[in-house]
Amino acid sequence: RVVPGTYTLLAVAQGFNPETLEEVEIGRSGEFNYGFKLERAGSGNTLPEKREDRNNPKWIIRSAQNSRTIFQHTEGETPIDETSAEETETITPGGRSGNETARRGQSVVETYFGGSSAGGFRGINYATLIPVGDSAEVIIAAQGGMGEGAPQSIESQINYRPNSSHQLRFRSSFGHLGSIRVAESESALGQMAFQVLDEWRVREGVILVYGLDYSRLTGAGSDQLLSPRLGLQFDLNSRTRFRAAYTTRTDERTWANAIEFENASVAFREPVAIEDVAIENGKPMMAKSRRLEFGIERVLDKSSSIEANVFFDTVTGRGVGFISSPFAASENFTENISENVAEQQGNARGVRLVYTRRINGLFSTSAGYSFGNGQGISANALNEGRTPFEDGIFHTFFGRFEADLRSGTHVRTIFRLSPRATVFAIDPFQGRLAIYDPSLSVMVTQSLPNLGLPFEAEATVDARNLFDFQPGTNEGENGLRLNSQRRMLRGGILVRF
Repeated sequence: RVVPGTYTLLAVAQGFNPETLEEVEIGRSGEFNYGFKLERAGSGNTLPEKREDRNNPKWIIRSAQNSRTIFQHTEGETPIDETSAEETETITPGGRSGNETARRGQSVVETYFGGSSAGGFRGINYATLIPVGDSAEVIIAAQGGMGEGAPQSIESQINYRPNSSHQLRFRSSFGHLGSIRVAESESALGQMAFQVLDEWRVREGVILVYGLDYSRLTGAGSDQLLSPRLGLQFDLNSRTRFRAAYTTRTDERTWANAIEFENASVAFREPVAIEDVAIENGKPMMAKSRRLEFGIERVLDKSSSIEANVFFDTVTGRGVGFISSPFAASENFTENISENVAEQQGNARGVRLVYTRRINGLFSTSAGYSFGNGQGISANALNEGRTPFEDGIFHTFFGRFEADLRSGTHVRTIFRLSPRATVFAIDPFQGRLAIYDPSLSVMVTQSLPNLGLPFEAEATVDARNLFDFQPGTNEGENGLRLNSQRRMLRGGILVRF
């Protein structure tokens, strides 16, 4: 017997990576009494023996023709039910066959409020999954809000499985980024994106992902990008997995706000920093970040694993906002920094190592280290004619601790440290962390009682960069600091039904 409640399930099997399912709801079991009373055959008390035509010869003839028990344990011939399945199939009033189970849709609503250095904001996130038959589903997601930089977007996604080897994904989205001032005039800036992907299971242990991404700025900008997306996952043996991928990013998203559905997930945007958009020839530029990576993941035992990756990044058109102190130092900015926003262009390459261990059923931890050659803030950025970026060696560390308590409380703590003021176009630990802000970040979720109603609810408190650490450089009395990833506090309530 299992006590009703919310559980975290851990699945471990030989030849497969451990998988964890969070917030599995176990309800109360129902006990039913249909009033069955067994009677011994031959006593005259069974229903067939009470029929008025019980002595009719047709029953004797029919029994001799079938010559089988209710268990159909007759040798030499195919059971008769297999040939008459089409005739005996039951049709329900909804038009579905009796042996089919209707797939239920899911919806999630999240309301939140928060504050950062740009001011306060509040908003709502909504996502719904609509099953279409047994092989497809439609997902619709929307964001709305009020306040400086509050995200506003709408997204649709269609997943279709034509057979057991392929899964097609079609995604489209449109978002309003904000208003931007160009050439002494203010215009709205938006971005639309389309994606087509095919996940092909070549054979057991081999998965190939290929597709196309298209993005375009709307309103004040017209920059666009069409790029391929490739991925390969190959299980070398029961404990070792090889991965390779080529991806392109044109917007900033975070896993901290990802909503999981059946066979799909929705990652909502963070509040937009419109002041970090680069301007070239009087037009806003789209940030284009590309990554090629190769990696090996090894399962050490049933509770720990290690991963090693090598990555190669390229970035163009990415705006990086700066703040100078004192403000008079801005007079030294050259044409390389326009209105305290610099365009980042260049390459980065490096290696990352991530170790993950599950301590017990309640606690888990991981640690990572990455080093390589990338771009950082130049020590001479405030001098005349100097670019704000320079190439150099970077080192970055992270530590993560998670607790999933029996009270329904989930705590996630991440600490980031980079000795040098490195500016990453794509985080080295992209895909391995839920939060990429520097310094200390904490996210707490608490399951709320549903009072017997058919929904699940949880409260969230998300604190990013608690110490408000700003990477930068100093030169005498002047200083230059990044204006992004400042301290941000957010609280909200999520309801799933």
